[in-house]
Amino acid sequence: MSFNVLLIGAGEINFGSVEGPWNHTLRLERKLGSNLKVLCLIDPDTDRAAAQLKTKLSGPAASAYADCKIFSTVSEAANALPETPQLAIVGVPPFVRGSDAPGSDLELQLVRAFSSCALFVEKPVSCGPADACWRVAAELQKRQVLVTVGYMLRYSAAVQMMKRIIQENNLIVMGTNARYVMAYEYARKLSWWNKASSGGPIVEQATHFCDLSRYFGGDVSLPSVTAHTVEHYEPPGHLKAQRFDESLVPPENRLPRLTNASWKYTNGAVGSLTHVIALHGTTYDTEFEIYADGYRLKLMDPYNNPVLSVRRPGIETEEIIHFPEDDPFYSELSTIVDEVQQSPRRAAILSTYQDAVKTYEFTWCIRRAGEHSARTQQQSNATK
Repeated sequence: MSFNVLLIGAGEINFGSVEGPWNHTLRLERKLGSNLKVLCLIDPDTDRAAAQLKTKLSGPAASAYADCKIFSTVSEAANALPETPQLAIVGVPPFVRGSDAPGSDLELQLVRAFSSCALFVEKPVSCGPADACWRVAAELQKRQVLVTVGYMLRYSAAVQMMKRIIQENNLIVMGTNARYVMAYEYARKLSWWNKASSGGPIVEQATHFCDLSRYFGGDVSLPSVTAHTVEHYEPPGHLKAQRFDESLVPPENRLPRLTNASWKYTNGAVGSLTHVIALHGTTYDTEFEIYADGYRLKLMDPYNNPVLSVRRPGIETEEIIHFPEDDPFYSELSTIVDEVQQSPRRAAILSTYQDAVKTYEFTWCIRRAGEHSARTQQQSNATK
């Protein structure tokens, strides 16, 4: 029996990139096999969409795309498609979604056009005002739309083992510490380097670790958030391996090279995050730590080759656990496909739209705190 899918976006998130392991179509092909039927690919850049479709039609999963149409808008697809989609994969930039304002209301366009269609929405939920995101969340809830947001690290086998260790030992998290060092050399998309369109490195990229922080630490006391940055105009912020012309980005919208943030959780625990744009090549360096009485849990390289290091009471050495077959990108897509196919649903979604909006609000607090400290530093330097 075929499983009908809409693909929204012909870019790297849906079709893969040298920059990272993301590739939603590849995981859908693996999950659904011969049952996958891609009804259409929607992207305003129809030439790029046609190129991606051509590649798929010459590949091993060609049958899944045999009847795929290309449209530039959701309304075109709604007027032309003879079949009902079961799942829409929303892999487009955040400035076109997460709002009820025309042009940024992609989720609302989809649920109005295809009322029974579930949504898989990439993170972050938007790059616009959070209050608009909450209105979208309310509308999705009112329509009882099944939605998940792409915080795939929640589905990681290592992360779930960390959850079990905490639960089985009745631990209370004392603190979290996240470190995300980006390899930027091949990140050449100009819109990503412009925080007016991407939201910036915390809102768009480190959002995964902000979400993981909330997943373990709980709700954040937003007034407690503080941050400092290294900006593009400061000597430590000069990058030598950029393969694009950053002068095309207005100076006020260029990305901070390093952001260091800290905060309190509402239960009294403390969290911290360091995000850095520094490495050359394609390999990122990422770690996430949790501290509790008697325990230190350290997750290393969760995106590619996850390794969990555990210190337990009474043991001076680290326990090292590998997860060689784990693919959280696959697990998150597999989960929503299963939810669509099963009745009654199992409530297995780990990242709801409403919870993802909380993460979004949190990332904006970090961004604003960093911008405030940068302005303060500039003003201080100007008076010297």
